[in-house]
Amino acid sequence: MTQSREAPIPHQPVIGVAGPSDLVAQIIELGAGLAGDQADWRLVGIAYHDEGEVAKELARVQSGLDACLFAGPLPYDLAHAAGGLAVPATYIPLSGSALYGALLRAVLEQHADIRRVSIDSVPRNEIHEAYADLHIPVTDVRVVEYRDPESPAEFFEFHRDAYRRGATELALTSVRSVAQRLADAEVPVLLMRPTTATIRSALRTTALLGIGSRLEDSQIAIGIVELPSGPTGEYGRDQLRLAVHHILLDEARRMDATVLSRDERSYYIVATFGSLTAATDDLSAPPFVERIRQEVGLDVELGIGLGLTARAAEANARTALARASTAAGESSYVVGADGTVLTAPIRQSARQLSHDDAHSKARTTLDRLARALGSGAEVPTDRLVVDASAVAELLDITPRAARRVLHTLTETGLAWQMPPLRSAGPGRPRQLYRLLPEKLS
Repeated sequence: MTQSREAPIPHQPVIGVAGPSDLVAQIIELGAGLAGDQADWRLVGIAYHDEGEVAKELARVQSGLDACLFAGPLPYDLAHAAGGLAVPATYIPLSGSALYGALLRAVLEQHADIRRVSIDSVPRNEIHEAYADLHIPVTDVRVVEYRDPESPAEFFEFHRDAYRRGATELALTSVRSVAQRLADAEVPVLLMRPTTATIRSALRTTALLGIGSRLEDSQIAIGIVELPSGPTGEYGRDQLRLAVHHILLDEARRMDATVLSRDERSYYIVATFGSLTAATDDLSAPPFVERIRQEVGLDVELGIGLGLTARAAEANARTALARASTAAGESSYVVGADGTVLTAPIRQSARQLSHDDAHSKARTTLDRLARALGSGAEVPTDRLVVDASAVAELLDITPRAARRVLHTLTETGLAWQMPPLRSAGPGRPRQLYRLLPEKLS
């Protein structure tokens, strides 16, 4: 018997989170929630009281990081200007979504007239778009954009002067030190915060940057596996996601890849091009797509993108996924580093067999099972209800192979899939099948 060797467990990307202590705590709590929901990373807090401390605090832990996420453009620029940024990094953008939340809080908490406010950091065009969406005139809204690390020095005077002139009644700022100075000057102020959705997206982007930095000597391959949006069938949505995630983790270990949750319906698989091609027979048969179909009964869509950076590979993976979503009859595509389709749609191994050949093999397998259970077509009915563990024992195969056997028997009409047995414990419900040896005669 050949002794199997367990593949190495991929390294989790270690992400530094730099920002004010309360925001860092919020981001880490959110990241921990995502980690419990299939995100694969480790977060390290880098908290500071003043933005000027960010470079010093980063230097304490940077050697152990794969990437760093900053709370906004200011701490990112300050760390970069100090020359101490030695890992891939990005920041949480303060976009229109944060502005909507701040405007709502201004109305509900401070009863402010949001037609008469001053706003810093957010791009002017996004402010105009937000007010247009709300059908509120923007004529009297005062705006100053973030340009560089010197900008916050202007923010305080900008907000204070507008308020003292009577032009505004509330300041909306993204910089904590500016908010504190305005409060000390008795200027009504509201600190803008990024939304949960923006933080979640930024965390995933940073994780990709971190993985990419470890693969920088190789062409990076990123796959996006997306579940269908239709009815879930016998499994609930959460059970489906959990089952798919377990399969992806198992397959990722074989190719030394990393799995990251992308959203409620999809996952990233990040690897080098070499390891991915080795595990997929030169991109001809992705094992995770076929295995998900066989074990969960779900046809997922797959887009694989290649690139010299994680950002480029992820963009190409999205293009490939879009192609897979619109192509009739095919569910997998690869887009190369130059943005073009490298290969024909990836074929699925189960479809390579002709119907007659597959049916013949299934009949042979069912005959073996029937003989192992008793006496061919005369097997008592109660013994014909089996699960994967029983088939694995009868045929002396692995449980994974047994699930494939049962799936094939069901597809060829030689077995019926029965309702799964529900249990109070964790894990996938036990799936039963009724073998049909009477169809052999």
